[in-house]
Amino acid sequence: MSQFRGGMNELMRQAARMQRKIDATKQELSTREVTSTSLGDKVKATVTYGRRVVKIELDPELIGQEGIDTALDGVCAAVNAAMELADKAMEAELEKVTGGVKVPGVL
Repeated sequence: MSQFRGGMNELMRQAARMQRKIDATKQELSTREVTSTSLGDKVKATVTYGRRVVKIELDPELIGQEGIDTALDGVCAAVNAAMELADKAMEAELEKVTGGVKVPGVL
């Protein structure tokens, strides 16, 4: 029974080290940026891996040609696509840290 406890303690220490490494990696990567577009590249959204919107770019002619509602729909589409790209990129980087093991609740 005491060997099990020692094994469990070591397992807990390893889990804590892994969590610290994951947290450090997330912090380090949180400012990396990814950009996505919509409406034929007339709308661009740039977000960080940490899921922060840092820039929205609109083709100046878009609103005049398509109207504000279409332009805003394009902004939403570009932001959502960029967030998805950021999530996937962060997940791929974290898989390197965890050795490919999916850790529930990491993202």
